[in-house]
Amino acid sequence: MKKIVNALVTGGAGFIGSHLVDALLLAGARVTVLDNLSTGHRSNLAEVLSEINFIEGDIRHRSDVEEAADGCDVIFHQAAVVSVPQTVADPIGSAAVNEIGTLTVLDVARLQKETRVVLASSCAVYGDDPVQPKHEGLLPRPQSPYALQKLTGEMYARLYSELYGLKTVPSSPYSGVISIFMNRVSQKEAPVIYGDGYQSRDFIFVKDVVQANLLAATARDANGQAVNIGTGHTVTINQLWEIISKLAGYEVAPGYEAPRPGDIQLSMADIGNAGRIFGFKPKYRFEEGIETTFAWYGQRGSSK
Repeated sequence: MKKIVNALVTGGAGFIGSHLVDALLLAGARVTVLDNLSTGHRSNLAEVLSEINFIEGDIRHRSDVEEAADGCDVIFHQAAVVSVPQTVADPIGSAAVNEIGTLTVLDVARLQKETRVVLASSCAVYGDDPVQPKHEGLLPRPQSPYALQKLTGEMYARLYSELYGLKTVPSSPYSGVISIFMNRVSQKEAPVIYGDGYQSRDFIFVKDVVQANLLAATARDANGQAVNIGTGHTVTINQLWEIISKLAGYEVAPGYEAPRPGDIQLSMADIGNAGRIFGFKPKYRFEEGIETTFAWYGQRGSSK
């Protein structure tokens, strides 16, 4: 694997971003984090703040991105409005982050020499296409502003690759409501599940997401391609809550409300291309990942 020398992580104070920062430091890279702390937390980086260049700034501000990206050979673009309901309620405000912010990152990167951008996209771009598992050849069917905004980022990445020669890799990790459930159980509160809870997701452990990002940053043949990152297996939302509540010793029935606009029912990743293009293979079983994530949330809560 080619060594990453200088890396920028936008949204690096978030859950995935902070784990990515840890992995980059472990690999010997110099790391800059750009985060406006709207959803990320400085405490996620507490143990490494002295080892990184932390910039409290915004991807919507070109000067912030230029300062953070200066001299970086890889940009891991994690910053985004990730709440589907928030994008439904505020499509223009969220587009300013998810579309214009992403475009700003790409445009700053194209003016630098030998910079690759690894963008976090979303399985939401496929919508409720009945085909399972979801493969990259499916026609996009976005059902929310969030999904459309992520699709736009993928298309800009491909365009910048073809038009300007910028090395880009949009990666689409399958995640979900895990952080919400973790927070609920830590507060001894029952969660609200929208719909019947039988909607399924391909949940992937954060360390596998980090592994995929690092592989995408150094793969030779990934340029301009959107690549699914997942496990190829699904878990229902009801099962997820049952597992997390048992771990916490707080077994309580969730509340149910009507499905939300933009939510999708079934989602499982076809990760064949990730394996073929840059050798990705998930290492962690779902249960193992949940247990480790639960412990991480517990440590974070006790450190506040």
